Amino acid sequence: MIRRHELTDQEWDALKELLPAGRRGRPREDDRRLLNGIVWKIRTGSAWRDVPERYGPWQSLYTWFRRWALDGTFTAMLGAVQARADAAGDIDWLVAVDSTIVRAHQHAAGARKGGATGRRPITPSDDPGAG
Repeated sequence: MIRRHELTDQEWDALKELLPAGRRGRPREDDRRLLNGIVWKIRTGSAWRDVPERYGPWQSLYTWFRRWALDGTFTAMLGAVQARADAAGDIDWLVAVDSTIVRAHQHAAGARKGGATGRRPITPSDDPGAG
């Protein structure tokens, strides 16, 4: 049974060959379970310690997540999935640029009013006695 935050069979088939091959040492038990645990954590935004035990020890999930993040595995996976979807015509690369301008108050930017003194210079139009 596939649960709410787990990879579907189609998603797993697209990703399983993109995971790096095992290195020396202790082999990974179940890559799908491992990746499902990482996906569960990311999709829910919970702490690593709160990942359900059905995905394995949270320390292992964190270790593999960090390792794959640092060695570029996730970036390569995203690139490969995007390339496949683009080749199949599933991605519309239309980009909309919004040119809305949001002005901030001058004090929001840390600007000083009137230069270094903090005072505005007096001009002839400010003088009530000038004609």
